Amino acid sequence: MYKPVGVVSTMDDPQGRPTVRSIVPQDPVTNPVGRLDLHSEGLMLMTNDGDLALRVTHPRYEIGKTYHILIPGHIPTDDVKRLVSGVELDDGQASARSARVLSKSTTRTIVELVMAEGRKREIRRMFDALGIPVERLVRTAIGPIVDRSLTPGSYRPLTLDETRSLYTLADKRKPS
Repeated sequence: MYKPVGVVSTMDDPQGRPTVRSIVPQDPVTNPVGRLDLHSEGLMLMTNDGDLALRVTHPRYEIGKTYHILIPGHIPTDDVKRLVSGVELDDGQASARSARVLSKSTTRTIVELVMAEGRKREIRRMFDALGIPVERLVRTAIGPIVDRSLTPGSYRPLTLDETRSLYTLADKRKPS
């Protein structure tokens, strides 16, 4: 599914905000795999397969999630390198598997990060530690799963090949 901005990536919200439950059918019942914060958008998996959810979310399986981050102005090359080498946060060091500038104009830059871990608001906190505000954060891929045809609030079932590809990738990365 494509989680829009303003939707909480939980099934129920005590504050009454819209949740992912309002986007996907509840037959069969599925649950969100991982999180995207209220102000972030993009690809999310919903499943009733607990083993798949574990493999996609647990850091030991190293399933990369790809994000595009829109920032004002430009990002210094040293800061792009720091996103990979590590940025100190209040709960320890955080680092991207990879970081690169996708595009830039005179007023904005789009940075692509691939993350293997997913701590709470990790990317926003990394950019904040560098003194760079985030204007927009979009998850564009979960491992091999990419679907640029999805629009905010839309969803589709995974294909059998996509499900297999997630399991295959997790099995290759699983520590012995």
